[in-house]
Amino acid sequence: MEASLVKLVERSNQDGDPVALWVSLVDAIRPHRASQVTAATEAVRTLTHILARRDDLRKALQAAFLQLFIERKQVSLYVVSGILPSTGFFSETARRISDRILPEVIDTSYMKDLLSVIFHRSDDAQWVGAVADEVWGDLLQILLDHPGSAESETPCELPVALAEMLEALRMLSYHIAAIGLDPELVRVDPQLEEFESPFLAQNAEVVRYLKHYREWWCNPETPLEDEAQLTVMLDQCQEVLQRVRRRATRLGTSLTLTFKLERLRQHLVRTNALVELLRSMHGTRQVSRVVPQAIQLFKELVHAECRRNHLSDYWSKNVELLSLRMTESASKTGEHYITSTRDEYFGMLRSAALGGLIIAFMAAFKIILSRQGFAPLNELLSFCLNYGLGFALIHILGGTVATKQPAMTANAIAASISESRGKVRDMESLSDLIVRTIRSQLAAIAGNVGVAIPVAILLSLIIVSLTGSAFIDADKAGHLLQEVDPRGGALFFAAVAGVCLFLSGLIAAYYDNLSAYNRVPQRLLQLRWPRRLLGEVRTQKIAAYVENNLGALAGNFFFGFLLGGATALGVLFGLPLDIRHIAFSSAYVGYATVGLEFTIPLQALSLALGGVLLIGLVNLAVSFSLTLYVAMRARRITFAQGRALSASLLKRLSTRPQDFIIPPKNDAFPTDPSVAAAAENGSSPTESPRHEGSPH
Repeated sequence: MEASLVKLVERSNQDGDPVALWVSLVDAIRPHRASQVTAATEAVRTLTHILARRDDLRKALQAAFLQLFIERKQVSLYVVSGILPSTGFFSETARRISDRILPEVIDTSYMKDLLSVIFHRSDDAQWVGAVADEVWGDLLQILLDHPGSAESETPCELPVALAEMLEALRMLSYHIAAIGLDPELVRVDPQLEEFESPFLAQNAEVVRYLKHYREWWCNPETPLEDEAQLTVMLDQCQEVLQRVRRRATRLGTSLTLTFKLERLRQHLVRTNALVELLRSMHGTRQVSRVVPQAIQLFKELVHAECRRNHLSDYWSKNVELLSLRMTESASKTGEHYITSTRDEYFGMLRSAALGGLIIAFMAAFKIILSRQGFAPLNELLSFCLNYGLGFALIHILGGTVATKQPAMTANAIAASISESRGKVRDMESLSDLIVRTIRSQLAAIAGNVGVAIPVAILLSLIIVSLTGSAFIDADKAGHLLQEVDPRGGALFFAAVAGVCLFLSGLIAAYYDNLSAYNRVPQRLLQLRWPRRLLGEVRTQKIAAYVENNLGALAGNFFFGFLLGGATALGVLFGLPLDIRHIAFSSAYVGYATVGLEFTIPLQALSLALGGVLLIGLVNLAVSFSLTLYVAMRARRITFAQGRALSASLLKRLSTRPQDFIIPPKNDAFPTDPSVAAAAENGSSPTESPRHEGSPH
């Protein structure tokens, strides 16, 4: 490397272009693969050792390094890199897509663009970030460690790099003040208008701090006020940001609000980083004092420039808080799907039985609709409406669909894990929550299946007695039994239904968020004609019902369209797409039993019932796992105590297996993280479970 470095320095001296020198130098230390961190670390160390040994090379690189900061504009590097723009979510999405297709013009007179030229590979951020701070610090120390690195010839003239940093801090402060007074934030937190805004106060403090800093630099004898007051104001801004986010989880959020909150957070983080850099120079004017703080900023800026057009990074940042709001809404609902006492448990059974009753009729309507000879599109719409309106009716009447639970209970478990942070001492409470979830699921399945099959049989017999002909013939009965045969594609189609269940949970949470954010219940109360038509009391009841049930109604209705649409997509594109749902499959087994005049061989009947149970298991597993994954990603949590949790569950299964089926007689509501979360939200942990149709 030493010989190559000598050639690079000689070529730079001849051309007078320090940019080419640094591009070639980074190319020399860059590993073949970004994952080769050891190779990158050794390359940086080798370069550091060469510069420490060769004074001529060290001085040449020092001069080239300082030339970059003297000749290039740096404000945009601190103010723009790694910070979301003010253009908006969709505008920035379109910009990133267009820049990936047709890259924007690079202007190397700006340090921001120069950084993207030097670290020009998109995976450079990986190895740059993986190399230890101490290794980069040793190299940067050599490049900065000389008497003139922080001094200017004129005592009252700030070094260019320092002046640019001060200007960047001033611009960041103005941006923070503007975002902090945005109407979107004020709408969520009206206190920003009632009291003196910390966002304005921090701007005044920054302006004062920069003025004193410049005076201190010109006259070191002048006492420099420390940044303590400025830090306090920035901390207050951070507290307001967190308060707005907490209120948004209750009042609803949007992409616009999420985008602005993330921009505000990024500005505050960058401002604190620059203030920390300035603080490091209080004792002496040597720039080498800022090396430890500068390394973190360097890595952050390299990552920002390398990934500035990556759409996946951008979307994950902005959708994260929106997903958290949606899953938080679902987790509150999910707490009510988990029974604790025997009264709640048998209430779940009754609710699921009602759901099974209605599903048996829905299955009959689907069979009838399939005989009408509708055009394909009309038949599709009839199936979707049958599903959607039926599920909505189940909710309105207070019934429960077993497979709708996992999308809610998974969020409640994710919230519990988030509260406990995976601590071992909370494993017992978490395992108890899972045990109660399992038996609640089993109760809902038993209620659905245990009622859907006999009701289907009874309904078929009533039709036979009234019409004198069977509801379905033997061929149709055989076809219905083949659909639940686990040896065919039934389990794959059950997984498709599980995905639909997962999506319906997100849809329900989205509409809950939409109702809260747009204040739909309050706007309904402002309408005059409902009060004249229905009266004040009924109007308030309707508004309260919409507030608590709009998401569930939308989720159930669209779930029906997802089930019907999956089959339609398979027909349109010639794909093997269909759905299998445990409740409908069990009802079809009941209809097939009567269609075959109760002559189903025992083996075929056992295979059909086993297929129904396996379909239910796949429905639950797919929807639960997808929802749990999204909920944990939205909360930025990982669960590393899986082994301890498994041991706790196995211990419970070996000592008290009955707890997985029915609650103990004296089962008290345990203290677990979800209860604490419920208490914070103002709900009582002992209230009855909120089923899909409960009006509260």
